[in-house]
Amino acid sequence: MNDVTLIAVIIIAFLVLIVAGFHIHTILFLIGILGLILLEGFGIISGFLSQDPFSQISSYTLTTIPLFIIMAQFILKAGIVEDAFTIIYKMSRGKPTVLGALTIVVGGLLGAVSGSGAATSASLGQVAVPELTRYGYKPALAAAFAAASGSLSGIIPPSIILILFGVITETPISGLFIGAILPGILMIVVLIVCLLFMFKDQRKLGNQTDTEIRELSLKRTIIVLFVGVAMFAIVFGGIYSGFTTPTEAGAVGALTGLLTALVLGKVNWDFIKSSVTETAKITGMIILILIGANIFGRFVSLSMLPRKITGLLEGILEYPVIVLLILSVVFFNLFMFIEGAAVILMTLPVLLPIIEQMQIDVLWFGVFIAIVSTIGLITPPVGLSVYAIAGTSGISSEAIFKYAIMLAVVISVVVCGIMIIFPEIATWLPSTTN
Repeated sequence: MNDVTLIAVIIIAFLVLIVAGFHIHTILFLIGILGLILLEGFGIISGFLSQDPFSQISSYTLTTIPLFIIMAQFILKAGIVEDAFTIIYKMSRGKPTVLGALTIVVGGLLGAVSGSGAATSASLGQVAVPELTRYGYKPALAAAFAAASGSLSGIIPPSIILILFGVITETPISGLFIGAILPGILMIVVLIVCLLFMFKDQRKLGNQTDTEIRELSLKRTIIVLFVGVAMFAIVFGGIYSGFTTPTEAGAVGALTGLLTALVLGKVNWDFIKSSVTETAKITGMIILILIGANIFGRFVSLSMLPRKITGLLEGILEYPVIVLLILSVVFFNLFMFIEGAAVILMTLPVLLPIIEQMQIDVLWFGVFIAIVSTIGLITPPVGLSVYAIAGTSGISSEAIFKYAIMLAVVISVVVCGIMIIFPEIATWLPSTTN
């Protein structure tokens, strides 16, 4: 079978499986197996499947994932998200723009602590959207900013996207975490600027309601603030200083989350059962995607697809900016349809050799892709954070996407543009730890 026919068969099979509604890990597995059979025959399958999947998922680095996920479950189920918003509501003293800006900042930090953009967005949909609406924001606009701030979990550590990128490319996860700090702050600033302009244009007067904010005891307020500072010190301070590895930071963070829930009186059998169950489900999903991506990656390697794509791009490889713009468009479209972790694992085997040939810093590229994945969380038709907000706030996803797509475009142009023009924004901070 010639190359053109092989690629055509694989693309058609991929599209058919997506339309048929198969999970992405199943698609990667089936496409990889089909490709290997077409290339090498059935003989390659038995030997490959008996060893490679196990060696892929037995990596010590992967233990970081369930640790951060269970930390997120403890934090979310302890009610820390709702408590944090109550605190920022009081800090804003009812000023709409201050409240909106603080929502973005705290939403980003909560997304970082929880590691789940959709989960954080869902929580913000319950507590942030009603209060933002009360102070003059259109419901859809408030929901769009809540979704965007929750989606910052894709770039602000501990990001599952960055962990997976580090595992696949053998890039130090601590370096990726540190490199993502400044771009994450830049995204928060860009969102706040967007809020100031969009709120001025979309403000609804006379939209006051009698929504009541619940009171927090002094003890609970102190606990919530302490947990926020402790998590920041553990995840950022510990990794940046070199005192802890990402895996150790996840373990200590999970223990801190559990102790916090214990102090707040939230720990019971249902708390433990639901936290462990959700952690197992999410981790299992990621592991299955990893196995599927490993098989797909073996097919990509044997098919020499990266070399063929490199040949097609040979005329523009000496212009990295043009290649990066093309890749940004490709990733942007992929993240609109496919879950972020799957996109990372599916595309890296193809694109990493091209990135290395252009001598682009792999750490920088990981942070760059994490930013694009964040944009995917608020971009139709998938937009997981938008659907999470819509489900908890009762606002239609179509209305939220109207504003969310504007934010996605601005972030794409401004943040991705600055990342390409000034790559040091992602590489400088990690260099200070060497």
